[in-house]
Amino acid sequence: MLPKSDSIAAIATAPGRGGIGVVRISGINIGKVAAGVIGVLPNPRKAVLTQFYDEAGEVIDQGIAIYFPAPHSYTGEDVLELQGHGGPAILQLLLQRCLNMGTRLALPGEFTQRAYLNNKLDLAQAESVADLIDSSTAQAAKSAMRSLLGDFSRIIHELLAQLIDLRMLVEAMLDFPEEELEQLDISRKESKLNIIKSKLVNTLAMAQQGSLLREGAHVALIGQPNVGKSSLLNCLSGEDIALVSDIPGTTRDVIRQSIQLNGIPLHIIDTAGLRDAVDIVERLGIERTRSTIARVDVILFMLDAKYGFTDEDKKILQELPKATPRLFIINKIDLKLTEADFTSLNEKDCVYLSAKTGEGISELKEKLLLLIGWHQEAGVFMARERHVRALIQALEHTNNAGKELSRAEFFAEELRLAQESLNTITGEFTSDDLLGEIFSRFCIGK
Repeated sequence: MLPKSDSIAAIATAPGRGGIGVVRISGINIGKVAAGVIGVLPNPRKAVLTQFYDEAGEVIDQGIAIYFPAPHSYTGEDVLELQGHGGPAILQLLLQRCLNMGTRLALPGEFTQRAYLNNKLDLAQAESVADLIDSSTAQAAKSAMRSLLGDFSRIIHELLAQLIDLRMLVEAMLDFPEEELEQLDISRKESKLNIIKSKLVNTLAMAQQGSLLREGAHVALIGQPNVGKSSLLNCLSGEDIALVSDIPGTTRDVIRQSIQLNGIPLHIIDTAGLRDAVDIVERLGIERTRSTIARVDVILFMLDAKYGFTDEDKKILQELPKATPRLFIINKIDLKLTEADFTSLNEKDCVYLSAKTGEGISELKEKLLLLIGWHQEAGVFMARERHVRALIQALEHTNNAGKELSRAEFFAEELRLAQESLNTITGEFTSDDLLGEIFSRFCIGK
């Protein structure tokens, strides 16, 4: 995909009223736009207090104009930023004036796409721009900034350099067997490959942590009616989100609430109590619950401390996806009941708590973070699901290469495939369709 040869304009600040609003223009003929809107092209990188004019010479607004000549701009093209008052009507008038001067309205993410096409950012850095904007926690914002500054990309480039170095030596021996090239015996090939694999494993672990920061985890509260699911949701969220009563079947539908736990977004889903319902509304809620369970990352299976692990609970457990991680939450311990039997459950998978008093909630939070795979590490960078998949593919190919140490042609081919997988992360080998999908999710003006 080649850089564009036209000019784009958009409002670069959030919709609504604000103290300041910015209209950004990037591309060719910036001097013509500047002459029409403010009368003159400002000196590079110098903020100028000026007035913005319409076609009739009437003043639209007064503000700051800054000109960034190529290639020293965000997009790598000539960029003009007009910073005026943040009223929606004013900004629309100013944007329309720029469009009338020959620019076109920018597509979502097109400024950042141009930065990528002009080699100002690689693809991982470009994606981190959107992740930084969309960050819902302070931890996520810090990780997105590390990716934007290039921490993730540097690790990928180091891995690529090691792969290319090993490929070069192996393929040189294949192509020029008569030359006196350094011979890589099997043990040396394995040693170099193991270094790459070890770094891939560490990078994958960090990327999975970054993906958790970006995406969060979906957690379902499952159990019989009146076991305390809604009370636990309210306790975790700190708000009275769900209606609580002693009447079984109070929750008729799926209720969702997002919370933050150590900077990790958790999407808690309170479900209708599972039982054989007669009421048609409750039955529909139970059907929706079963559909929801199939898509969550973690299940909190709630039990009543008064009754123990009953036959009805065992029946519900049989319906749950076997592969989904779960914790058993024994609720209502504030009632000081001792006759219930939970001996059939693994103690390490159980948390005893009171959703009413909050006792045991800290232990639940700790075990929940462990269950979703979060462990606090310094230097975690933001990563997307596609980055994780690419790293997994690269690791699979290096593992396959380890099985082909004695067959140089197959060994070299697996290294090539591992390199291609990593190239998709930074964009050296990425289809136009994927680029369109990535940048279409950005906000307009960025």
